[in-house]
Amino acid sequence: MKKMLKLPKFKNEDQERNFWSKTDLGDYLEASDFEHASFPNLKPTSRSISIRIPEFMLVRLKEKANEINVPYQSLIKTYIKTGLMM
Repeated sequence: MKKMLKLPKFKNEDQERNFWSKTDLGDYLEASDFEHASFPNLKPTSRSISIRIPEFMLVRLKEKANEINVPYQSLIKTYIKTGLMM
């Protein structure tokens, strides 16, 4: 650690936001000051995509999803994941 950072008492968020916008943490911290952190319960970010599949395939996917009582898009993701793990 380079030098101690003295935090003032903030009266409100605006005052704290102003403080952090003017404070360079590089003056106070070094890479060795950080510890590795793991967040196992975070959901991975998802992104919408558009794919073209034949109509009969989409109908069958929806029927299968309905049979097992899951959303059809979740079923598609499960099939993709299974295919990637092979």
